[in-house]
Parts: sequence; structure tokens; C-alpha cells
Amino acid sequence: MNDVPETWSKMHEDAPTKDEPAGELNLPEFIERYAAKIARVRAEVGRVFIGPDARVEELLVALFARGHILLEGVPGVAKTTLARAFSETLHAEFNRIQFTPDLLPSDITGTYIPNLNTNEFSLRRGPIFANIVLGDEINRAPAKTQSALLEAMQERQVTIDGVTHPLAAPFLVIATQNPIEQEGVYALPEAQLDRFLLKMVITYPTSEQEFRVIKTHQNPLKPVEQVLNSVDVIAIQKAVEGVHISDELIRYIVDLARYTREHEHSALGASPRAALALLRAAKARALIRERDFVLPDDVRALAPGVLTHRVLLVPQAQLSGLSAERIVAEALARVSYARDARGK
Repeated sequence: MNDVPETWSKMHEDAPTKDEPAGELNLPEFIERYAAKIARVRAEVGRVFIGPDARVEELLVALFARGHILLEGVPGVAKTTLARAFSETLHAEFNRIQFTPDLLPSDITGTYIPNLNTNEFSLRRGPIFANIVLGDEINRAPAKTQSALLEAMQERQVTIDGVTHPLAAPFLVIATQNPIEQEGVYALPEAQLDRFLLKMVITYPTSEQEFRVIKTHQNPLKPVEQVLNSVDVIAIQKAVEGVHISDELIRYIVDLARYTREHEHSALGASPRAALALLRAAKARALIRERDFVLPDDVRALAPGVLTHRVLLVPQAQLSGLSAERIVAEALARVSYARDARGK
């Protein structure tokens, strides 16, 4: 017998299965219907997080493209504030995991415990059983603990003592990490990094932004309003699949990924899964920007966030100061694409 919270059970019942057909959809009408809600999400988060609007858009891209997002930055630049404010705009179950060196995998996934009343084992579900999971300072925990997220992020399920438990849809992991140059952190393994659709680097705010932060947060803020529910998010995720992308742009995405893979200073480049991630992200960005087709600008804007953290340099290149960001920038500068039939 498992003790399952009523709210979780209801979410799981309402969530469609992987094999459920998408059905017919008038995409332009759908986009018009949800445009105001998406704009409200951006506005609500913008009241709390003072920074580039692109940061909120990238969170929406990750959510609508069925991906996950990694936020990197030094302490105190509002990574957690951004993640929490975004989650509060969604009427969905939210859990936070504070990663520490002594955190165990079972602290994330859960474990079976004896029930003295029934003489059976009951599952005590871990915080991974939620729609939005904030993994705070993920690189404070060793690789063994970080790996507890791998199955959940890739397959939307968790295996505990040989028993597989599906996770409810939608499911989004927002992880924050400190730069690897800081003390007391562990570098994320390549397999873990590859599970993140996007990596977003949060830098110090400008002088004007910092002024607005202090002025805005000197008094308690009005709570963030919930705008989208789980049904809305799942509907948008399905609509993203119908966004048009031309064969020429698909070829452009493939060539960008192959450039990073074949670069002389790359020990590990963007995989085919990375190219697929860029395609899905570009579709999501197009829908967020109220289009039912992808433009080259969608690919260019998201390529650094999707590809950079998947590129690993050879040691000699690292010592010479070359970076993965530079390789992706080279790819965008040197890889050409052909215009599609619509001239976009």
C-alpha cells in the first residue's frame, strides 16, 4: 500500500499518457488564445525578478519543450528567486530540494518504510514527486546523489527498490548551481548536463537593475499570481509539436551540432540529442512569440544555451583559455543555412 497525497493522485489522473493522440488543432487560434496568459506569466515573474526578460522566456521554453533548465551564477544573484517566482505562476505541485554533501539519493526519490499496522512496506515519496522541482545548489552534492535525477529527468519515472513509479505531467526540474571555480562544489557529470535542455548563466545586475532590485524588495511584495495550470501546460506542450520548421532549418541545426562535435579543440561535442533539444526549444520559442513557424533567429538565440554546456574541450584548449562559449559562437558565425521556400 502506498500513501499517495490526494492532490498528487488527481494530477496524475488528469495527466495524459505518452501514447495519447494529439488530435486536430488550429494552431494560430490556439496561440492567440494563450498569448495573453503567457504574457501574464512573464509580467508576474518580472515583478519579482529584476533582470533580462529573456531569462523568463527561457524558463517558458524549457517548460513548453518538455525540458529542464540549469541556472548558474554566484550566490546572491537571484537564481532561486527567479525559479521560485516562475513556479508560483503555475498552479502545480512544487517541491524544493536543497542539495548538500550529505544528501542521499533516497532523500530525493523516496524509500520504502515498514508499516507496523499492516506488516507491509509503504512508499514514502521523495520531493521528486512533483510537477516543478527546484534543485537548489545541485553541485553541492556528489555525483552519486546528482545521478538520482537522471531517470526522472529523461524518462519521467523513478525506480525505487526495483519498482518503477511514473511521474505526473508536466514535470520540470529547475536546478541552480554555483560556478565550479568556487569551493565546496562538484562538477556535474556529462550525462547529467546532457539532461538539461538549457543552461542559463545569471550574472550580476547592471547598476540600474540593482537599484530597482533594492527599491522593489525593500518592502514585502504582493504574492505572484497563478496563471497556468497543469492542463494548460500540457496543451501548450502538445501544440509546440505542431509548430512548423523547414527542412533547411533542421539541416542548419544539424550542422551547428556537428561543428561543435568536429571542432579540433572539442573532446566532446553536441550529440544528436542536443540537436533535437535545439529543435524543440526553437519550436517553443516560436510559439511563445506567437508564431506557428520557426525562424533562424529562434535557433540562433537558443543555440548558446542549448549547446554550450554539452561541449567539453581537450585539456590543451582549456589551458590556452579557449571556452565552449567561443566554439558555439564560432559555429553560429561560420555555419550557413539556406532560406526556406517562405523566404524566412
